[in-house]
Amino acid sequence: QVQLVESGGGLVQAGGSLRLSCATSGLALSNFAMAWFRRAPGKEREFVTSINWNGVSTAYGDSVKGRFTISRDNAKNIVYLQMNSLKPEDTAVYYCAARLEGTSWGGSDYPFWGQGTQVTVSS
Repeated sequence: QVQLVESGGGLVQAGGSLRLSCATSGLALSNFAMAWFRRAPGKEREFVTSINWNGVSTAYGDSVKGRFTISRDNAKNIVYLQMNSLKPEDTAVYYCAARLEGTSWGGSDYPFWGQGTQVTVSS
């Protein structure tokens, strides 16, 4: 059974940093493309970033480009999201997602999801 468990969320002041983790089990992580999405209150789910199976190829949404970095450790079955220079508009529940094929910006392309972790950025 595939499980994705996010952690590392919390409350941080604007300009601060957080690192989210997505611990995976029940899958061979090296076979999966991974992504982070977020959903802010009253808004649609938003693509944040993705990474291919070996970490060579990454993509970022325009709103986080240059501030967020995705990485993965296939040996430890963990995917990370380093978030720097956080802004109040980054406040959202952050979800990690997995798919067996290559990366995609579309949330509906990912069959496996975590439960989410709340990130709140105060001004």
